[in-house]
Amino acid sequence: MTSSAAPGTLLSVDALLERLDPEQREVATTFGGPVAVIAGAGTGKTRAITHRIAYAVAAGVYNPTSVLAVTFTTRAAGEMRGRLQQLGVRGVQARTFHSAALRQAQYFWPKAYGSDLPPVVDNRWGMVAEAASRLRVSTETAALRDLSGEIGWAKVSNVTPDSYVGVAGRQDRQLASFDAETVARVFAAYEEVKRDRQRIDFEDILLCTAAMISDHDRVAAEIRRTYRHLVVDEYQDVSPLQQTLLDLWRGESQDICVVGDPAQTIHTFAGAQASFLTGFAKRHPGSTVVRLVRDYRSTPQVVKVANRIAGSGKISELGAVRLEAQREPGPEARFAEAADEASEAADVADWLASLHQAGVEYRELAVLFRINAQSPAFEQALTERGIPYLVRGGERFYERPEVRQALVALRSQVRNAPEDADDSAMTAAGQVKMLLGSLGWTEQPPTGTGAVRERWESLAALVAVAEDLTRTRPGCTLTDVVAELQRRAETQHVPSANGVTVSTLHSAKGLEWDGVAVVGVCEGSLPFVLATTEEQITEERRLFYVGVTRARKHLRVSWARTRNGSGQRSPSRFLSGLRGDSAGAGTSRPGPVRRNRSSVLAATCRSCGRHLVDAAERKLGRHTDCPASYDEPTLDRLRTWRKSRSEAERLPAYVVFTDATLIAIAEARPRTARELIKVPGIGATKISKYGADVLEVVNDDTAGTDHDDSRHTGRSGRQGRHR
Repeated sequence: MTSSAAPGTLLSVDALLERLDPEQREVATTFGGPVAVIAGAGTGKTRAITHRIAYAVAAGVYNPTSVLAVTFTTRAAGEMRGRLQQLGVRGVQARTFHSAALRQAQYFWPKAYGSDLPPVVDNRWGMVAEAASRLRVSTETAALRDLSGEIGWAKVSNVTPDSYVGVAGRQDRQLASFDAETVARVFAAYEEVKRDRQRIDFEDILLCTAAMISDHDRVAAEIRRTYRHLVVDEYQDVSPLQQTLLDLWRGESQDICVVGDPAQTIHTFAGAQASFLTGFAKRHPGSTVVRLVRDYRSTPQVVKVANRIAGSGKISELGAVRLEAQREPGPEARFAEAADEASEAADVADWLASLHQAGVEYRELAVLFRINAQSPAFEQALTERGIPYLVRGGERFYERPEVRQALVALRSQVRNAPEDADDSAMTAAGQVKMLLGSLGWTEQPPTGTGAVRERWESLAALVAVAEDLTRTRPGCTLTDVVAELQRRAETQHVPSANGVTVSTLHSAKGLEWDGVAVVGVCEGSLPFVLATTEEQITEERRLFYVGVTRARKHLRVSWARTRNGSGQRSPSRFLSGLRGDSAGAGTSRPGPVRRNRSSVLAATCRSCGRHLVDAAERKLGRHTDCPASYDEPTLDRLRTWRKSRSEAERLPAYVVFTDATLIAIAEARPRTARELIKVPGIGATKISKYGADVLEVVNDDTAGTDHDDSRHTGRSGRQGRHR
């Protein structure tokens, strides 16, 4: 692992192998037949396949322009190209399935059919709506979303409108809003709308390419002569249509290497079939199967949790690997229960803040949940504590309008600047901040969510690149920053601002952080309420596995007993066998559970001495049914003030302060800001925004509950605007 070469210089075969462990080395040096790599999370699969390509090029086995490496996301394809370039390999076609197919179809279609490939529509919703309208079917947003998704599944699964009803029945596919016959009718009408408009959709790119290769032997022969060596990443997510295209690309060749992890199959709802990976050896007699088991990402504590999840249910039957941790030991995973979602979010925010105080950058932390609807509570808790965060979506970063605008502005600044501009006293990061400030970037993030926040997050990510470059390369110029951003855009290396990532579990696939909080792990959320069959439940378990394996060192798993204060919720069945083995394990009911002294769950009631279970009780310092010591008039004044304040800010009352926090304040009766900040649930942001008002209310012993609150509201409003 000590060998090095100048950037962009192809390493020798010996130097390449020195960088690999024994299993990765087997992947890199096995040629002459089909190879399947079962790669567990964090085991270095991208390293293995890029070194395989580089080794074959260095050994003279491959011509780099004869290699087609396909994966599923633009980011993953960009990362592969970047890794190959670092190893000195250029000319390899590393693309997504759709990008590779579109490139081939646009080139060969005129030769095969005498006309250009029809234009590709960016979004099928409009044409689905037209098809539904023709049939007098509902065109409400939710209905169109369901229909669009089901049509997409049908097409990647090689299901036609005529066969849809039968296939949907056999596979137990049901839409709550439509029966199978209606879906089939809309599907057929949608295909007619496309033909009328002479357009194709995203899935048609693969269908058209497959049909073209199948129908035209000359096209097939030329493609197979060009791409003699196939590498497929994330093979567990291949759909029947993609497998068909792979077979057409390959022809009779046996030179194919596939890489995947059956434990991370989380897109079966969209047509993915892990059986293509797990059944590879049976379909390709004499193939080589290599299992990567050494986990370089996560600590033994995180790996232990992951292995127990993968070893349960049907995941192990798919042939998932049992990971072997290679990192030094770290802290035990935490499992915690909260009274409700707001308390759970507050506890997670406190945990993130404590990690940051211990030296972990916010950009190395993440909060992961099952569905987007769970996001607001955690965004609010992070905002209350002044913790920066970014909501991760599925769109391509460099295609966002604000990113394109910013890159154009930066390039224009470099082109039009005087020759001595780079000698300016202002740092490159300072110049970027000044320029992007005119486009909407500010030092402090905007409050709330929506388009303004999303735009700020994009610009903040670009600023972070400039700051990082300025820190690591003192004296770098704006020209250097623009060059770095251009390099990242070409490889789809998405930058991140210094904030906690807030994301769904699906969007987190392929990413990793030092600390991860997997939240909402209760029945109804994970597994999701709509998962009813055994196969669907197993997929939900795999989704939990993906979330846990995103963590390098710190892992926190949590759930709430109620949602919005109503309806009891049980901890997820996936937690069975996990909680009792980790420090700080939560319980579904208060009880004498052994806990690590350092855990926040080790707190005890000041009245009865028993353990405190949830965030609300820890804020009070006692159980809710134990004797209270708060001053009733003070609590009444605080509630009246909170009501007035929340109305003035147009926020729910609990966002200002929760009931538990108000009771804790009334019990503590703080006289100074120093005493107030000691109350659990109150941080620097709350002190800055509401501290003076709260102290005035608490210390106003002469006032009744009908005192004039306008003075408090007014001053807090001014503080809020100033902030």
